Amino acid sequence: MKLVDELYELYRDKLTGDDEDIDMLAFAFLEEMSYEDLLGIIHELDKQELYNLMGIYLIESLKGKFAQEDYGQRKIQGLSHRNLH
Repeated sequence: MKLVDELYELYRDKLTGDDEDIDMLAFAFLEEMSYEDLLGIIHELDKQELYNLMGIYLIESLKGKFAQEDYGQRKIQGLSHRNLH
């Protein structure tokens, strides 16, 4: 993706590349973009890039949903096993 290449070239000597730096860079970039800007970027993607983008979004969103559900089940199970008397 051209955008990723450009961001990488711009910041590769300024950041360490750890998760915190990458998160900060991504969120700072998104804060500066309008809805229309983002749609323009999406329209420029080729078919494989769009599939990759949607794949990552789906994977991360599903991981989050399952993690929330697992946390809720553990919390409920933990309470049901306690002797409250």
